[in-house]
Amino acid sequence: MKNEDLQSIINGFSDNLEFSTEASEFLNVVVPKEQLHNICNQLKSNSSLKFDYAFCITGMDWGKDLGVIYHLESTELKHQIVVKVMVDDRENPVLDSVHDIWQTAEFHELEVYDFFGIKFNKHPKLRRLFLTPDWDGFPLRKDYVDEANMIVK
Repeated sequence: MKNEDLQSIINGFSDNLEFSTEASEFLNVVVPKEQLHNICNQLKSNSSLKFDYAFCITGMDWGKDLGVIYHLESTELKHQIVVKVMVDDRENPVLDSVHDIWQTAEFHELEVYDFFGIKFNKHPKLRRLFLTPDWDGFPLRKDYVDEANMIVK
């Protein structure tokens, strides 16, 4: 399915979606954080879309906002999309978990929490994954400072 066709279907899910291709082969859609779970659920369950595989979920620090990028694929229909969601509260960033939609999200959300500090509502066991439980801060944030281990050139 072409990106224009995907956009036409997905555009009916909400009035608050932003679409782009950003020099990418994939259609990108920015979703309001309040609508993330609902939109993701529709992306999987819509019979014309069937995005059944979340193959990459990445935390992001855009400076002012934190967020998550979801790379989704329909293994049956062979199309892909990128979903982006942002949160402007850097002190307490919270998004809805999508682990109940895509099981692979459970692991990826742990990684995003560990390195960016983004919490996921309804995640079954949100905790540090790679870092120790007493680790201070979130090392992939742009404002993270670790004078003992960072090399500044």
